[in-house]
Amino acid sequence: MSFSTRFLTLKTCNGKEFVLDEAIVVRSQTIKNMVEDDCVSNVIPLPNVHSKTMTKLIEYWKKHSEDDVSKDMLMDFDKAFVNVHHSILHALILVANFLNDKEILTMMCQEVIDRIKGKTPEEICKKIDIKNDFTPEEEEEIRKENAWAFE
Repeated sequence: MSFSTRFLTLKTCNGKEFVLDEAIVVRSQTIKNMVEDDCVSNVIPLPNVHSKTMTKLIEYWKKHSEDDVSKDMLMDFDKAFVNVHHSILHALILVANFLNDKEILTMMCQEVIDRIKGKTPEEICKKIDIKNDFTPEEEEEIRKENAWAFE
């Protein structure tokens, strides 16, 4: 199905509106399905998406929609794109999942894997600011129940 040149407005949970070419927003399978099924007007509410995260996602969509960008330029862009604080990475994963954008979801999940690969649970917790609030007894019980994970 080809999409005519029309513009759609994406409205985030905090009320910010983004007016984009339909050809760009249909990178989201969720939005594409809504458009194909004629389930949307020109304003598409995104109740699970904050404007800061949407801005970052749109940056990705636009760069990956450019006709004159080389594969090397995209690789450099992607490398810089994933070089963000873990909280932004987490927000992008949630939004990519909600919008069913498998390309960016896969890339962001791979970044998480790369960041934790070869690290101990303690190192991972420190890196992503997770505080251990278990008592030593609770932690020992969890380790016993999940011994397979510590082998």
